[in-house]
Amino acid sequence: MYYKAMYNTCLRVVNETAEAEDIMQEAFLAAFTRINEYSGDVSFGAWLKSIVVNKSIDHLRKKKMFFEEIQNNITGESEDFDPLIQTESIEKQVDKIKSCISQLPEGCRVVLSLYLLEGYDHDEIAQILKISSSTSRSQYTRARKKLLQLIQN
Repeated sequence: MYYKAMYNTCLRVVNETAEAEDIMQEAFLAAFTRINEYSGDVSFGAWLKSIVVNKSIDHLRKKKMFFEEIQNNITGESEDFDPLIQTESIEKQVDKIKSCISQLPEGCRVVLSLYLLEGYDHDEIAQILKISSSTSRSQYTRARKKLLQLIQN
């Protein structure tokens, strides 16, 4: 029941199908072995998702993921983010956006995925990734700019 959503979450973080599948197995195994720790304070899906995200992040840490500190003096950024191109079908647009997201540098991609797709705020992302909140914000800003450039090319 939860596999597809959790797999997609994992895939957005690690960006490799084989690794996402392996991490999913580890996450479900961890959830089953720690099921007695589930208190019911949050939905089971939210509890499971936190395990999946943490396992995914741990995997990236093992690969020595690098988060680049970026100055907060980025100028000229538009708050409007509408990459959809009128002449393409919605399916093509979605495929293009997914492809462009997968081309982002790892740190940017992870922060963008956690923020936009998983709904975490920058403080939560900072805690999960063990980075500062300002680094999360700057990685997100950088990811948005790069994503927009990739989509427009």
